[in-house]
Amino acid sequence: MPPEHEALLILTRQRFPALQACACEVEPILKGGSDRHYYRFRWSDIAQPPMILMIYTLARRDNPKFVPATRRLASLGVRVPAILGVDDQRLFVWLEDLGQDDLHAHRDASWSARRPLYEAALAEAAKIHGVSAGSLNLEEVAAMEPEFDEGLYAWEQNYFLEHFVRGHLGRETNANEHAAAHAALASLRRSLAERPRCLVHRDFQSQNILLRDGTAWLVDYQGLRPGLAEYDVASLLFDPYVNMLWSEREDLLGFYARLRGLDLPELRQVVMQCAAQRLMQALGAYANLSRNQGKLHFEQHIPAGVRNLAAVCTELPELAPLRLLFT
Repeated sequence: MPPEHEALLILTRQRFPALQACACEVEPILKGGSDRHYYRFRWSDIAQPPMILMIYTLARRDNPKFVPATRRLASLGVRVPAILGVDDQRLFVWLEDLGQDDLHAHRDASWSARRPLYEAALAEAAKIHGVSAGSLNLEEVAAMEPEFDEGLYAWEQNYFLEHFVRGHLGRETNANEHAAAHAALASLRRSLAERPRCLVHRDFQSQNILLRDGTAWLVDYQGLRPGLAEYDVASLLFDPYVNMLWSEREDLLGFYARLRGLDLPELRQVVMQCAAQRLMQALGAYANLSRNQGKLHFEQHIPAGVRNLAAVCTELPELAPLRLLFT
């Protein structure tokens, strides 16, 4: 066992004295683009289920918000991992191990097999979306990440322009020929910011939805904040990690509309707007992670992100000028 893993095992046994005599395998979990590190502890005693150790840093302001977000979601009945222990000084959090099966792993299965899994995921998200921003007090809002307002939407759009359009594509974005695109961006962020907000997951995509015994469990929700439910729905339906047909998206839009008693045409319109916003953010992230942080595997998702964004801009005529920025 590497010395680093041995040290983590010693600290874990100190935190859980009953495991002092239990042999253990420590397995690093290499996944995702965050600065958090995850380790799975597999104990030799079959009566002792495996656990996950998350080690975070303070480099990102959302990292310390994982524990309060977990407790908040659990109080709403959302399926999230149980917190087994916390060490605030070392920035350690021990968690229930939900296993390794996620929604992304089923991307090649038939739609008849995938559909109930997606519906289960949306049902969990709906529990979050049922909390209106107006029901939150100032203290609760202050404990979360900044809510989605016009400024945050503008930040996401500028992130896309800086890292993807200028950084990855090497294109200028301030030229006169892009005036219509900038007008479309401004209109989009104003339109989204005017809508009523609720709690949102913020990164609701296939790799952040774990599956166990036919049920969906959510992870990576430290970005919990007030925003638009449609942003979460769009994040799942236009996830660049997964190929999804338009007919499949329509199935899920109908399911979500029925689940929450929403008007389907209005839901579809706002989800499409949110899809454009979310895909710009994702493309900015893929470019930044691959070009500036050495995580080159994210570059492979850029073509799917571009296809999805182009398709959305085709569906919404008011966003057609955006295509000149990236196609």
